[in-house]
Amino acid sequence: MNYKLHSLSQEEESAVNKGEKLPIMEEFYTIQGEGFNTGNAAYFIRIGGCDVGCHWCDVKESWNANLHPLVSTDSVIQNVISYKADAVVITGGEPLIYNLEYLTQELKKNKLKTFIETSGAYKFSGVWDWICLSPKKTMLPLDENYKLANELKLIVFNKHDFIWAEELAKKVSSDCSLFLQPEWSKSAELIPQIIDYVKTHTKWRISLQTHKYMNIP
Repeated sequence: MNYKLHSLSQEEESAVNKGEKLPIMEEFYTIQGEGFNTGNAAYFIRIGGCDVGCHWCDVKESWNANLHPLVSTDSVIQNVISYKADAVVITGGEPLIYNLEYLTQELKKNKLKTFIETSGAYKFSGVWDWICLSPKKTMLPLDENYKLANELKLIVFNKHDFIWAEELAKKVSSDCSLFLQPEWSKSAELIPQIIDYVKTHTKWRISLQTHKYMNIP
């Protein structure tokens, strides 16, 4: 999987390492559709590059970082400010492949809340108000990352995922919010199963991809 940036000049490589440039797949102002913060307005920044490789991923075009333009982080921040957003969600791809210190520090200087959605497979960088940990079986989170999560969101694709979810729930902090979310292509089959499960395992909540129902990004 070609997720690493290549053919960079020394100047570009230095800027990426410092977090001053990032391969941006897309950025947009929308309503958060999943998990704890569902229904809140937020500016989304999707960074290209991912080697986690979930077979049911609905943004596989994000995997190859070289397909996406290397963009000045300062210009992205100005885009956020222009929309008058008060919260920013950094997603991917797998955003923690990159150094996110510069991006998040500059966002915080502008009094913006910083949220991240990550598999947790890489070491954390950046300053975060909310961490959504969404582990994948193909590449598990680093042990140190479980306790950092404000929210644990597991995608349910088959019945074994309920067992796996319980194993991971033991690793996060006691105040971490727990969510089960049906994989979109099997949602009609899985939603009744998740409903029944949550009714008997009440520490869990249900997350739905409401942005898809609303037909927004």
